Amino acid sequence: MAIGDLKTPKGLKDLDTYLADRSYIEGYQASQADVAVYEALDKAPTSANPHVLRWYTHIKSQDLKKLPGEKKAPSVLGGEAAKPADDDDDVDLFGSDEEEDAEAARIREERVKAYAEKKSKKPALIAKSSILIDVKPWGDETDLKEMENCVRKIEMDGLVWGSSKLAEIGYGIKKLQILCVVEDDKVSVDELMEKIQEHENYVQSADIAAFNKI
Repeated sequence: MAIGDLKTPKGLKDLDTYLADRSYIEGYQASQADVAVYEALDKAPTSANPHVLRWYTHIKSQDLKKLPGEKKAPSVLGGEAAKPADDDDDVDLFGSDEEEDAEAARIREERVKAYAEKKSKKPALIAKSSILIDVKPWGDETDLKEMENCVRKIEMDGLVWGSSKLAEIGYGIKKLQILCVVEDDKVSVDELMEKIQEHENYVQSADIAAFNKI
């Protein structure tokens, strides 16, 4: 899938499709790749592209300068590493028609080849992530025990529920903090969050409080 200019309706629609089953532009946590795409948007997305809007709202709440990684866009967006706005050599991350520098292309191909060789020598590992989820009730009259039961009844291949606790929100209202471990290739985090929020009689909202690779 190739995504075009993000300042056009088609580019935004392509990005919305790309984010339909992803929480972030790359990997399983916010990074400078997200910042690069965030800054490339002409304006805030609307509900016409719900997946982009969800992602945009989450990234906007982050401290962008402290996110890990290099500010770059993945190949699916047609981007190389991003440069600061005051660089003499501005790079068009999305849709530049300029001919690629031959030396830069050669270096990139060598790096891709070296990475592929290194990766092929590594034994196959099951990638897992530990996720701490905040589940908020509608009010102080919500049965928190039953709310937790509803969450724990959610079953997905590669999902294991862990410990939990209640944390004070304010005005006598508490939220449920519950830990789970997921196999990255089997469990869609977005789908898991949607399943939790389907219990709308108890759950007002569900948010990721912490996300760590294992």
